[in-house]
Amino acid sequence: MRKLLFVVLCCSWFAIAQSEGGGNPVTGTAKNIFQRQQKTLIAAAEQMPGEKYDYKPTAQQNSFGQTVAHVIGSNYVICSKFNDSTAPAMDTLPKATDPKDKLVAALKQSVDFCNSALDSLTDSKLGDQVTLFRGMKVPRAYALFALTDDFADHYAAMAMYMRLNGILPPSAQPRPAQGQGGASPQGSPKPPR
Repeated sequence: MRKLLFVVLCCSWFAIAQSEGGGNPVTGTAKNIFQRQQKTLIAAAEQMPGEKYDYKPTAQQNSFGQTVAHVIGSNYVICSKFNDSTAPAMDTLPKATDPKDKLVAALKQSVDFCNSALDSLTDSKLGDQVTLFRGMKVPRAYALFALTDDFADHYAAMAMYMRLNGILPPSAQPRPAQGQGGASPQGSPKPPR
């Protein structure tokens, strides 16, 4: 019975993975994760008031603006490894002290760069060696996982900063169900996370 259950679960996982990414289940799944993550991260950058971009909970932490600027730079460094494209020089990217509108626009451009690079990435390229941070040689798969991990990490920090300023982060806001206004499919509003 256990063996049958295991086979059914493996086949189900494989079918889901195939539907996620066609013939590229790993890169396809990562692309889908990145699509969801980019929406909340961009929404957080848009939602945080410009005058709060210099906010940081403690002197040792990055400010909200520094986090956004870091994500922009990381996007270019990591995503350039997916198709060996050339990222802009770091000294040409916005600084944490730049106005919110400039940082948000640059964040969106860096996400577009990543989406374009992801479109050319296939599972067959994941074993290729690339040079990432500080000369570290890694398989392309490492860069792919670094992208989604990076977004999760930095969104978590941004969400915390928002909550400390009395702002409900995008992922915690109720989402209206299709055709039901602000209610969940069960009829009650979705509670914040």
